[in-house]
Amino acid sequence: MGNVLLETLNVRVVGSGEKFLVLGHGVGTDQSAWQRIVPYFAPYYRIILFDLVCAGSVNPDYFDFRKYSTLDAFVDDLLNILDALGVDRCAFVGHSFSAMVGILASIRRPELFTKLILIGASPRFLNDGDYHGGFEEGEIDKVFSAMETNYEAWVNGFAPLAVGADVPTAVREFSRTLFNMRPDITLFISRTVFNSDLRGVLGLVKVPCCIIQTSKDVSVPTSVAEYLRTHLGGRTTVEILKTEGHLPHLSAPALLGQVLRRALSR
Repeated sequence: MGNVLLETLNVRVVGSGEKFLVLGHGVGTDQSAWQRIVPYFAPYYRIILFDLVCAGSVNPDYFDFRKYSTLDAFVDDLLNILDALGVDRCAFVGHSFSAMVGILASIRRPELFTKLILIGASPRFLNDGDYHGGFEEGEIDKVFSAMETNYEAWVNGFAPLAVGADVPTAVREFSRTLFNMRPDITLFISRTVFNSDLRGVLGLVKVPCCIIQTSKDVSVPTSVAEYLRTHLGGRTTVEILKTEGHLPHLSAPALLGQVLRRALSR
């Protein structure tokens, strides 16, 4: 089963270090999102790259709508990849959706992770009482409706908003991976993301964490980074990047690379 999963999710191990570093991408991208980050760490780590099963680079026939209706199945995939590769300790960098997958994986197998680095992470995207996640339910319903009505138009509008910074190459790259996804899978996984609420389990995380957040992110208010810092159970630090957008690994890789290096050395 392990080898089938490694093939299905296009798992690659690059680099020449002794320690393992796992890079988990967010929804709407695939492992290529890390291409400008990998060179910073390849001399020092064995870097594990993989595609989420919802990514456009994975055969959509493998996407089981029932199985992947919660984050638990994605946690299973991550842990099964690490087991198949014989990894017993690693640092994990997760962007957005994969940040939450990493949190849940560390609760299940804390001994496996030396550190979690969470980029643009959010335990809940919807506002709830005093909690400001950034979105009202009505706003999200409109987004889903736009995706269903005209996926191409939605991507062309959403990609520049998500990238935030004025970096046309990053917008093109994000648009490319969004267009690679089957629209029904994008819609389904987006619903899964916006229906998720991990606030109740954050205290169970005992692995040291570093939260990396840009100064302005259309998807995640900066207050969410502070919420994570105060509610995660392990030693947690926050780094605010002096750039905009939800995808700094695409729009500001040199800046992110510096901060990642610092976070990993602590």
